[in-house]
Amino acid sequence: MQRANPAAFRQAASRFVTGVTVLTALDTRGEVCGMTANSFVTVSLSPPTVLVSVMPGRMHQAITASGRYGVNVLPEGGRGLSQHFSGRPAADASPAYDVVEDLPRLSNCVAFFACELIRIVDVNDHTLFIAEVSTCDYCDSTPLVFFSSRYHLGPGAPDEQDTARSDEPRARSRVG
Repeated sequence: MQRANPAAFRQAASRFVTGVTVLTALDTRGEVCGMTANSFVTVSLSPPTVLVSVMPGRMHQAITASGRYGVNVLPEGGRGLSQHFSGRPAADASPAYDVVEDLPRLSNCVAFFACELIRIVDVNDHTLFIAEVSTCDYCDSTPLVFFSSRYHLGPGAPDEQDTARSDEPRARSRVG
């Protein structure tokens, strides 16, 4: 099978808009660890299931050891937090946490998902951690987004032609 050129693949993939999240967990010493990730996917609504993709490292070890992780969706003002948890912390950075179901939750996140691991799948140089969501919460703040390898403030203006909200039931078609 022919494979895409890695540089071209990276550029093409960067054209897919994603939210920016910080994964949080407690390591084996009970210390908070976090990692910026835009590889967060909702998998199923029933039961609520998500997955994240993580490379080997401290976060990988914490999730593997505890079987749990939190997903914090960052607000549009969360660029500093994203950089902090991607290995570029500011000298004065001190993220504020709440504790939800014994998981660290960033105090100003747009949404939070407390996750219980149900499956681990190794794929090349990453591991997919698939989990059921035990609890979640959200607020109506604007999220930070990532597009074309750059941060953007908010998702943009809604499409005026889209009259149904994604959380409202849509009309069902009848056949016959």
